[in-house]
Amino acid sequence: MQRAISLAALTVLELAPPDIVSCASQAGYDCVGLRLLPATEAETRHPIVGDTPMVRETAKRLADTGLHVLDIELFRLTPDTDVRDYRAVLETGARLGAREALVAGNDPDERRLADRFGAFCDLAAGFGIGANLEPMPWADVRDFPQGARIVEAVGRDNAGLVIDPIHFDRAGNRPDQIASVPPRRLRYMQLCDAPAERPADIETVIHQARAERLMPGDGGLDLRGILRAVPADIPVSVEVPMRALARSVPATERARQILAKTRRLLDSL
Repeated sequence: MQRAISLAALTVLELAPPDIVSCASQAGYDCVGLRLLPATEAETRHPIVGDTPMVRETAKRLADTGLHVLDIELFRLTPDTDVRDYRAVLETGARLGAREALVAGNDPDERRLADRFGAFCDLAAGFGIGANLEPMPWADVRDFPQGARIVEAVGRDNAGLVIDPIHFDRAGNRPDQIASVPPRRLRYMQLCDAPAERPADIETVIHQARAERLMPGDGGLDLRGILRAVPADIPVSVEVPMRALARSVPATERARQILAKTRRLLDSL
């Protein structure tokens, strides 16, 4: 069964959202991910929420290329988050045809976080969008078991859990743990590679994850083990930031190389 392959925004973050759509189309992807909200203060905040010229241009390019939006990001849940503040972003995502939303849990109170995640799921469901929690080893939702516990606690039909191989590995998770989660909770996954050796400090973990990953098959993560453990039909969002390489290799060429290696890996399963 052929998996849909999406170009994640972080892979080509130097591009504005309309250009990410064009890049994904030119490189041969099935779909695309868009970052409507910056993940860090250092990122560019594009005018991509509401009825803006950039939103209209992004919608036009999606229509012209025939691509659909797999996911939109990044929705942070903190102790101070009012999920209603995300309504306009989700509305924009729905206008662009987004199917999933990526959520980061940044609240040390797990019960309060679960309540907010449930409220976010309800809000996203009104737009026909799934809500997907992504564990990260430096966040308050650190690993796969904790993420699975929260997703099950909310009990919403559109609640999902995203596996990002670099986060999954750096948190000490194993592919055999994936079977503990009902397949319906794995709505899509991310894909990348990284050196097998885990960094000794969290600063290096973060730097690798945000700026210097490897193309699928070029590192030492157990990608085949993860891919064999997840449902065979879920889409794959290829998230491979390579900041050093980006200085010399244009976004579309990097995207083509990453896609070729992704397909080679998937064909080897």
